[in-house]
Amino acid sequence: MQNRKTWITLIGLIAFLLCLTYFIESFNPKAYPHYVSDSPSPTGVKAIYTYLNDEHKVKRWSHSPNLLTKQDANQVLIMVEPYFTPEQEEVDGYLDFMKAGNKIILFKENPRGMFDLKTLPADIDSFLVGAITINDKNGIKYDAILQATNRIIPSKKEKVLLEDGFGVIATSQKMGDGELITAISPEWIVNDHLLDYDHIPLVLSLIEDKDASIFYFDEYIHGPKNASKFTTLYPAWFLVLLLQAGLIVLLWLWYKGKRFGPVIVPREETVRFSDEGIRALSAWYLRGRYYHESLNIQADYVKQLLQEKWGIPFQRNWTDLTKKLVQRWSGKKETEINRYLHDLTKVLKTEKLSKHDYLEWSKNLDELRKEVEKG
Repeated sequence: MQNRKTWITLIGLIAFLLCLTYFIESFNPKAYPHYVSDSPSPTGVKAIYTYLNDEHKVKRWSHSPNLLTKQDANQVLIMVEPYFTPEQEEVDGYLDFMKAGNKIILFKENPRGMFDLKTLPADIDSFLVGAITINDKNGIKYDAILQATNRIIPSKKEKVLLEDGFGVIATSQKMGDGELITAISPEWIVNDHLLDYDHIPLVLSLIEDKDASIFYFDEYIHGPKNASKFTTLYPAWFLVLLLQAGLIVLLWLWYKGKRFGPVIVPREETVRFSDEGIRALSAWYLRGRYYHESLNIQADYVKQLLQEKWGIPFQRNWTDLTKKLVQRWSGKKETEINRYLHDLTKVLKTEKLSKHDYLEWSKNLDELRKEVEKG
């Protein structure tokens, strides 16, 4: 019955915590990763996705770049601040896509290492705040904020699209029949800053293409590239449930007193006989023939157990315990218990006991102790 109450309490507590977690999470705003096209948060790019979707055919691309179709030309793939640098096999997929007559627009604060692009730290005042003036290839000036502290080093085949007083901000280069546009300004395209200063005309000057058959927003670069396969295969709620189940199993094993590994020495023996002080005290009583004192100590200990386990007051005489012992001592008749208590009282008053009587009554008291400890 006690075990059932314990389990009911434990299960109820876990259920309460699960419900509390669910309600707390349900009232919290949904957390979105940065730069993803379905995120309405300040760091998402859903605003520009929605704008393009009103004018063009727009989709999200979440597969490997090797699967990008090379048959249809005039496709545009927009990459906003990749979470990782693509491996060579993935880079080859992007290159094949562009060489087939398609365009990639890369917004990355420091694109060094991608598509053989090179950058160099710019001599920018770290205390510089506010908008800066940006010039396009036609000499038109724009005001915009820019967080990048580096600038692009254009190669001979790259055309400069945007620049400021510190260097090149955006370039364009031919890739086979296609094109690669690079800009170090991902903050322009996010929801929080798209409407600031001249960010909209700047972004549209880079991504607008009247001949484009479709716009793709690359979400593959925002995927769990470095995550383990385990966390990728299973949803978060299942992993949380699995963790809680593991904790419940550990609590159950702990409650049952399971021991892991070999038990060389029995636990009962370790508990009862590992104290060298107790063994030395026992030897002292035996060598000094203090049988009377030792037996009285044992009897007092049994009385203490009777008070703790059966609620019998410690001060009561042994001869007054007949009724209580008859009710609780299984396997003993009333006449046997009467005889036991009478002889025990007589032995406890005898100051000089023989070793035989001492050992016999130690055994008798031990028998009563075991009965009481059973509860």
